[in-house]
Amino acid sequence: MAGLQAWAADVNRAGGIRLKGQAPGSFIETVHYDDCSKPAVANTATERLITQDRVDLLFGPYSGLLTQAAAEVSEAHGRLLWNQGGASDSIYEKGFKWVVGVLTPASRYLSGLLPLVREADPEAKSLAVLRVSPGPFARAVSDGVEHAAGELGFQMDLLREYSPSIEDFNPVLDEVERAGPRVLLAVGRIYNDLQFAEQLADRRIDLGAVAVVAAPIQQFKDALGDAAEGFVGPSQWESAGSFFNGYGPTGEQVLESLRGKSRYPIDYPMVQAYAAGLVAQCCVETAGTLDDQALRETAARLDVSTFYGRFKIDPATGRQEGRSGVIVQWQNGRKVIVWPPEQRQAQLVYPWRPRIA
Repeated sequence: MAGLQAWAADVNRAGGIRLKGQAPGSFIETVHYDDCSKPAVANTATERLITQDRVDLLFGPYSGLLTQAAAEVSEAHGRLLWNQGGASDSIYEKGFKWVVGVLTPASRYLSGLLPLVREADPEAKSLAVLRVSPGPFARAVSDGVEHAAGELGFQMDLLREYSPSIEDFNPVLDEVERAGPRVLLAVGRIYNDLQFAEQLADRRIDLGAVAVVAAPIQQFKDALGDAAEGFVGPSQWESAGSFFNGYGPTGEQVLESLRGKSRYPIDYPMVQAYAAGLVAQCCVETAGTLDDQALRETAARLDVSTFYGRFKIDPATGRQEGRSGVIVQWQNGRKVIVWPPEQRQAQLVYPWRPRIA
């Protein structure tokens, strides 16, 4: 929520959103509810925002599962949902007509992982995937990597699903050790990823690269400390990345605004929420109205670049097609971009080395 609050404060400070024939601009008041990370609660909260609060702009929650719950409600009411927190491809496969996506879809989160590894090790060709089940997000991320594996001649040595309630990854890690892959991908809930990485760091398993989807967030570094070294992961946005900025504030200006709205470390989830507000604002000012139908049609035509990167959706589904994220690695205590080449800050440290007690 801090990202949207920072965006709203910046818009209000600049005089509000400009509607056609209206001066001065319209100021923004934010309304939000805690979804408790439960789809049923997200469903109820979305209903309340639409029917009781009668919000003009409706933004979705964080997580693909919760976003889908919110989208079902917004669809029933014919209200446009600005999707700032759900990257699951399945959201755009449900036939929803009122969802506009801002994020790079999960299936493209790690599309560069295997090309990155192949660049460092031309002989690498074995892959293992560990993913939480059930959940469309984890499957979409791993499916994207599996697709790249087929194109690059990697073989799947191990595909292992596990329950989100898992308490000990060591039996799973035994399977990984027996399989002996050069590339290991782990995608689960955040707490799964943290537990997995901590236990892997204490094992002496020979691996070339280890990708964990939660690796880029500060919580990962806080939990693992020095043991975070060498882990790679996908990030929707990093301040070190360079994007042509054709609309709105610079990345540094956004970070400064976020620093004033949150006492927590600034990670990409806050930034992407700000970006969603900025895209909605661009659509409102382009259309000159808050009418959902007009905004959906405007979003379908819009091709704009902000500090967050390019925004261009599939007109039919609302799926984001214009932007890609980056892959980062923890090196010497800090995150650096290792993919794509045009954004790269450092070469991939390869192979991965476990923590030595």
